[in-house]
Amino acid sequence: MGFFNDLFGDPKGKKAKLEVARLHKEWTEDVATLAKLKEAFIAVQDGEDSETHTIITKAGEYVIWAGIGQYHEAGRTAGQYVGTSQGLSIPIGAGIRYRVGAQRGTFVPGEEVQVYKDVGNVYLTTSRVIFNGGTNTAEWKFDKWIGAGASPDGADFIFHVSNRKKSSGILFEKDVGEEFNRFLAFALIHLNDGIERVMKEIAGLEKRIPTEEPKLQREIEAPKAE
Repeated sequence: MGFFNDLFGDPKGKKAKLEVARLHKEWTEDVATLAKLKEAFIAVQDGEDSETHTIITKAGEYVIWAGIGQYHEAGRTAGQYVGTSQGLSIPIGAGIRYRVGAQRGTFVPGEEVQVYKDVGNVYLTTSRVIFNGGTNTAEWKFDKWIGAGASPDGADFIFHVSNRKKSSGILFEKDVGEEFNRFLAFALIHLNDGIERVMKEIAGLEKRIPTEEPKLQREIEAPKAE
């Protein structure tokens, strides 16, 4: 079988290698993100920002993540009139006509959608999420936080806060969004349970992550050399 696999190729083996390579790339990215998380919260412990920025922070607030994203908020598409009628044009003499019966119909508002606006800098601090763009600025404070939702691919976020009637959020590149999501989760842990809990969770992940490195099954089953 080995000869024929070499001659004709081993489709199953190649497929398995490609899948393991994909999973290993994701695992490597997780390892790098965990290292950044640890560095960011060590800076918090030391009373320092882990990212350079130009925003004005409050006492005890530290910037733990920065990236680029596109701001969006709830809006509507253009509305329209439906059921319009042209009416009738009636001659009344001397070249004059009188138009009757024309109606604009009923106005139907446009569909409610998220309207995507400008691209700008996004900062995640220990107290809030901040967007700073060319024409729009926004912040979502954790003390007003109700919840958040993300798209299936982890790139687009909608934030719900009690001091905003309209939902709004930020769209990232997929890999940037995945990293932001992890930092946001730890920022909320920090808010609710403090820095000790954050460092405990990071230490637990550091112990677990080496055991989750993707490998080919034959590499897992290969006997160790004595």
